[in-house]
Amino acid sequence: MQFGIFSVGDVTPDPVTHRTPTEHERIQAMVRIALKAEEVGLDVFATGEHHNPPFVPSSPTTMLGYIAARTQRIVLSTATTLITTNDPVKIAEDYAMLQHLAQGRVDLMMGRGNTGPVYPWFGKDIRQGIDLALENYALLHRLWREDVVDWEGRFRTPLQSFTSTPRPLDGTPPFVWHGSIRSREIAEQAAYYGDGFFANNIFWPKEHFQRLIRIYRLRFAHYGHGDPDQAVVGLGGQVFMRPNSQDAVREFRPYFDNAPVYGHGPSLEEFMAETPLTVGSPQEVIDRTLRFREYFGDYQRQLFLMDHAGLPLDTVLEQLDILGEEVVPVLRKEFALGRPDRVPDAPTHASLLADATEEPEPT
Repeated sequence: MQFGIFSVGDVTPDPVTHRTPTEHERIQAMVRIALKAEEVGLDVFATGEHHNPPFVPSSPTTMLGYIAARTQRIVLSTATTLITTNDPVKIAEDYAMLQHLAQGRVDLMMGRGNTGPVYPWFGKDIRQGIDLALENYALLHRLWREDVVDWEGRFRTPLQSFTSTPRPLDGTPPFVWHGSIRSREIAEQAAYYGDGFFANNIFWPKEHFQRLIRIYRLRFAHYGHGDPDQAVVGLGGQVFMRPNSQDAVREFRPYFDNAPVYGHGPSLEEFMAETPLTVGSPQEVIDRTLRFREYFGDYQRQLFLMDHAGLPLDTVLEQLDILGEEVVPVLRKEFALGRPDRVPDAPTHASLLADATEEPEPT
């Protein structure tokens, strides 16, 4: 079981101090958070990809390459790679290069994004979002697995005898998660390729994501990749902790109320009741997170959003100390109890390399 954090990289005014960090400060803060994540023993740091204010992470490979040079162990991932508006050839090249630089500590989460205007900025039509996601990933999948590719589709110029360089490290492409908060077509896509499915369940009630994950597990088995409980599932979450839950709620409330994504809507209490957001004591976070297995079955990766909504860097680093010292060790132990041996761990470069000669390609 992997535990980690993801950042959307928002530049949001602190509603308590009324100070807005500069873009430079926010970028440097994301790096510091990633280094802290490794320091406290987390397994994964993931960054989003956004091309519009108030977000800064427009170039995940640049950021992750820099973090790779300053870390030794932590897996570096995207929380979204925009498979719809990025050229799959450039994704293949950029992330293979990053994979080499990071000694294999790289995976990706493909997504369509949640910002409509980004499509015309990159010459795309949002009404074709699903079709773009399916076609672009089909090409990316081939580019990483075939030395020479001939290809023709709807959305980019054809390729003739094309070789993407560099080739994936050890001939083993980075593991791919397909992220979705709403689309069963993406669950189907993840199942078809035998890839991971990441249900970023931070906005909607659990019943919605139970349906998506069930579809993914059943279709994973349908395509011959294993039994439903062997499908590779990741979940999102968001927490804020203090020793006393009342203090946590009091401190976090102004940040929740003014958050760029969910602020000015339901109350904090309503949002906590309907989504996985947990604001309280470390034990409350442990108890709430452990219930995810009851809802979704055994899964492989749990990522938490920790630095959203203008929280000061020092506060985020304190949260990571609590997460790494008090919460994750308990979650590791409890999630391991009763976990069947047949349920796989989250794939890593080493495990994919070891299995490369054993798993057939989907047909």
